[in-house]
Amino acid sequence: MATQKTKCIGVLTSGGDAPGMNAAIRAVTRSAICNGFKVKGIYRGYDGLMAGEIKEFTTEDVSNIIQRGGTILRTARSKEFMTVEGKTKAYQQLKKHGIDALVVIGGNGSLAGARELAEMFDYTCIGLPGTIDNDLYGTDSTIGYDTTMNTIVECVDKIRDTAQSHERIFFVEVMGRDAGFLAQNSAIAAGAEAAIIPEYRTDDDQLAKFMERGIRKSKKSCIVIVSESPKCGAMYYAKRMMKEYPEFDVRVSILGHLQRGGSPTAHDRILASRLGVGAVTAILQGQRNVMVGMHQDNVVYVPFSEAVSREKPISPELIKVLNELSI
Repeated sequence: MATQKTKCIGVLTSGGDAPGMNAAIRAVTRSAICNGFKVKGIYRGYDGLMAGEIKEFTTEDVSNIIQRGGTILRTARSKEFMTVEGKTKAYQQLKKHGIDALVVIGGNGSLAGARELAEMFDYTCIGLPGTIDNDLYGTDSTIGYDTTMNTIVECVDKIRDTAQSHERIFFVEVMGRDAGFLAQNSAIAAGAEAAIIPEYRTDDDQLAKFMERGIRKSKKSCIVIVSESPKCGAMYYAKRMMKEYPEFDVRVSILGHLQRGGSPTAHDRILASRLGVGAVTAILQGQRNVMVGMHQDNVVYVPFSEAVSREKPISPELIKVLNELSI
């Protein structure tokens, strides 16, 4: 049964949407009700919280949503919430609606906001890692990452057909501005020849290293996956390629927001379900201000201070695997 202190749990989604968010909302709602809590859904993220867009949820409210992409609660990025006045307004709404603990499903910025709210008002916040970038420390995978990677691989498989037919080099831009997990792993899964990722942009010239591996001699067509960047994304490298190696036919494909959509994979549905139940378990145990993650197939609880502040590294072994298999 619910603890005496906590009687009602609120749940919201914040920041960029990710496939599997609905599965997480469903899991939090049903697990909470099963354990004696009331549940209130908060619409449009922190903006909706400040505006009081809050509705009590029943199990029926989350029926038939596990297979849907996006988020039924909708989402937003909130500048106002970043201010002291915004957080104060949000806290007042939580108290007004009798919400004793808040579950936030989102990425780094969303969980950083939850941490600040919790610290300002000594309030219980639990985070679920909902981001396609897979960049939160303390969890092996984030909700939406697996679905997005599969979407990218499906697209690259199609692009390769035309690349081979026309003997072209394609630079395919994927999301992950500050983290290269999507680019690196989708490159391995799709059999791409190279991945250009933010973790290594400050090192040696990645385009030069790619060309030095003998691409000019051995292959007429190839695929390079590039993490998005306003300064050195796929267009930047394609223009360089056309200038420095004019003998090649170069094209660019920017996958954009289609990466965020679609029905979540079985992996993301199971992950979101386990993490959602884990969030309610944390509240039952009296835990607070932690992110629920998954490590070696076990649910783990990571302090916000680590989850949003520590950098999640890419394994050098992944770089080695791609380099050796793309010859």
